[in-house]
Amino acid sequence: MKNFLAVFDGLRLSKSTVSYAIQLSAHADAHLIGVFLDDISYRSYDVAQVIKKHGDYDSVIQQLEEKDRKKRDASVAYFEKKCQEAGIRYSVHRSKKIALKELKEESMFADLIIIGKQETFTKFKEEIPTRFIKELLADVQCGVLVVPQIFRPIDHIVLLYDGGPSSLYAMKMYSYLFGKIEKIPVTMLTILPASEGEHLPHNRLVKEFISRHYKSITFSIKHGEPEQEILKFLRKYAENELVVLGAYRRTEFSRWFKSSMADILMQETDTPLFIAHN
Repeated sequence: MKNFLAVFDGLRLSKSTVSYAIQLSAHADAHLIGVFLDDISYRSYDVAQVIKKHGDYDSVIQQLEEKDRKKRDASVAYFEKKCQEAGIRYSVHRSKKIALKELKEESMFADLIIIGKQETFTKFKEEIPTRFIKELLADVQCGVLVVPQIFRPIDHIVLLYDGGPSSLYAMKMYSYLFGKIEKIPVTMLTILPASEGEHLPHNRLVKEFISRHYKSITFSIKHGEPEQEILKFLRKYAENELVVLGAYRRTEFSRWFKSSMADILMQETDTPLFIAHN
């Protein structure tokens, strides 16, 4: 049985992450672990400001700590309730350790991490992608599904293929995790320079490989700048796709990306991204 981790900030619960995690865990027949990172250094309030404003700051801090505890407990209860309603196998991990370090460690024993793209695990909001998400993706030990703040049931899979090993690895990992999802249409999207023809990189080999992993797939070849053409393609739909891509860390094998395509897609779309790199 596969092991999926859904990662939450209990003080700002992402209900969208709960919904995506349950949908995909049900499809993959996976055990879903709700990981609540109650980092001991992370509070909803500023300790220095409380001390500055209140003479009896000890009792005020106790009240605020109790309020945070209740909010975190309520988040766990919501997750458990939704899993029970969906009839999936689940468990809960709660940790007061440093959030990023704890999650990287847990990723060694997981098949997939599901996390909201807005997560910071601080009381501050940040631009997308947040520092937490960037650092997680750069050093994680399993595939990651980064999801938007609004849930939409996934009804189309888009595989980004640039001819390099990282994009193929991501497709292999996606197939390993979700190979049983046969009712959702799949498109392989490739962007070629305007000077090239209509053949995929490694045309025969990749078509043989894909045909053994996906029963029904559409091949789409566009010409132009990859960032522009990918965004144009995705914006034609109602943003109910899941996009599969590799090479979060740029390497010599990436033909496309001037900057991380994952960063661009997180900034410009509300599309779940399945990211895996070897």
